[in-house]
Parts: sequence; structure tokens; C-alpha cells
Amino acid sequence: MVVGMGEFRVSNDAIEDHNELTARIEEDGYLFFKKLQNPDSLWQLRLEMLTVIRDGGWLQPGSVLADGVADPTKKCTEGDSEYTDVYHEVYKLQAFHEAAHNETVLSQIEMIIGSPVLAHPQKIARIWFPQFTDHTTPAHQDFVHFQGSYDTYTCWTPVGDCPVELGGLAVLRGSHKQSRVLDHHFSLGAGALAVDETQKEGEWLTTNYEIGDSLIFHSLTLHQALPNLTPDRLRVSLDNRYQSQNDPIAEYQLLPHLHNKNPLSWQEVYEDWTSTSLQYYWEDSDAPVLKQDLSYAERGFTEALTLAANGDWQAQLYLERTIKRDPDSVQAKEAVRALEGQKHPRE
Repeated sequence: MVVGMGEFRVSNDAIEDHNELTARIEEDGYLFFKKLQNPDSLWQLRLEMLTVIRDGGWLQPGSVLADGVADPTKKCTEGDSEYTDVYHEVYKLQAFHEAAHNETVLSQIEMIIGSPVLAHPQKIARIWFPQFTDHTTPAHQDFVHFQGSYDTYTCWTPVGDCPVELGGLAVLRGSHKQSRVLDHHFSLGAGALAVDETQKEGEWLTTNYEIGDSLIFHSLTLHQALPNLTPDRLRVSLDNRYQSQNDPIAEYQLLPHLHNKNPLSWQEVYEDWTSTSLQYYWEDSDAPVLKQDLSYAERGFTEALTLAANGDWQAQLYLERTIKRDPDSVQAKEAVRALEGQKHPRE
């Protein structure tokens, strides 16, 4: 285990006990289940995802597909156009979207919420290269990213065994009890937002995940990824969000993930699907649709501009990615001005 972190409480003993599950998540801000999802189904999904990833050139030539051995020369992350090019091919997999509608997961979320559940259309995969630790997802609350309703829950699932050295998820027990969105600031990691170090004090928990394990947590629960310290293995996982069908949802959660990095439409996602049952399923929902609150992201970007102008290499790298991705955008032009006269990151 990670030094200074405890082990999750396993909640399989309460899997059919509404009162106990509710009490636990209200107290701890999370629920952890062993083998909640079918390992064989997730293994098949892993092979499908890794096939696309291999075809995108991210795996070591000649390596065993299921091992997910990364080619270190192809190292990239969210925010890089070369990442999104391959990621969006993974995103088109029908099985990837079907995994979010797992009946066992839906049943657990419905038991927690106490009403019919809406799975967010914007499914998310996390594909993290090894030894890319500066980009590890920092401590944050999910609400700043998906918004809508506080009573939204994330289900994090590794697509393959995920020991701590591969970079699983850790949560700060009980951190949701602050019942508010904490201040978030610029970070180089996924999402580009992190809470202050002073907000991270408390009892952090994690585990050596096995395929089929599932971690469910509240939108205000502080959590972070652990760094992928393996020599050569990709970490592949799923982030799926769930809420009551009656609660509001942010409009951009109805769009494909990272569509704002590289354009991707649902029509393109569905092009090769053999079933229409999950296509545009959310259009039957009565959930009110809210506009995205851009203030969190705007604050982080403004901080990155200031930090970069003062020589912070992480902010400089972030701005260089912004320029590379869309050089004609307003943000890119602001980034160019902030980087004038600065050395390249880590020079």
C-alpha cells in the first residue's frame, strides 16, 4: 500500500441493504465493491480498447496485447491533439459505452439515490502512460468538471488489475461533508484544476484494485489518482457519472468527451454500432439542462497565464499545448503573449 494511506472499507456485505449503503456513503463519501462488475466482460472490453490503442501506435511493437505495454516514444496526455486522435477512436467502441449501463452498477446507484438513474451520456476513459507523473490527476472534486447536481456520483472502474504502482484512485474519507465546492487552482494534471494543499489533510484511502472492482463516490468527495510508476504499462480505466433522472444536468455532459479538443459528434461515435438501443437515450429524460459554468476553468487558465509569465514550467507547458491545439483561438493568443520571452519548459 501507499505510505500514509489506508485501505478502503469493502461494502459487498451491504450490497442489498439500502439503509446501510446510504449510511456509509453519507459518512465516508464513497463505497467500494469487490468484483461488482463482471471481470470477463471488462476483460473483453480491455482487449477491444487495447486493439484500438495498438492500432493508434501507443503500444510497444511485438508486445502481448493484453499486457498494455506502452511505447514510451508515444507518451501523451489529455490536452495533446495526438492523445485525442487515438482516444476518440476508443470512444467510438460500442462496448465502451455499454459498460456504463451495467445493471449491477445502475442498481447500486439507484439504491443510493432513491430514484431512477440517468447515466451521463459523456462517458470517460482514462488511458495513462507510465512514468508521466507530472500529469497525474491531482486532488479535486468532480463537480467542478461535470456540474449539474451535487447529488451526482462517479463510478471508477479499472479495465484490468490496477495495483497501486499502476496508479489507481484514492479518496479523502468524509471530505464531501464540507457540502460546498472548494477553491480550485491551476494544475498540469488531467482536468487542469486542483485544490490547495491545505484542503488535502485527512484520511486518504486506496487499494490494489482487481478487474471488476468498482469505486463509487459523491461529486464533492476529494479524490486523486496515484502516479503510474510502472516501467512500461498503460493504466486503463473508466469514469462514469450517474444522477437522478429528475436532477439538472450540464449541457456539455450531453456531448462526447474531449469534443472541445478535437471535434467529435455522436453521429460519428455511432457510425459502426450494431445496436441503436443506447443511441441518444438521454433524449427521453426530463432532466433540466443547465449551461456550463465556465468560471472554474477560466480561473485556472488565468492562473496559468500568470504562472507561465513568471517562469512556472508546468504552466508554460500547458499553454504551449493550448497554442498547438488551436493556434487561432483567443486562449492561444493570450498564451502566446504570456510566453513571450520565456524559455521552453524545463530548459
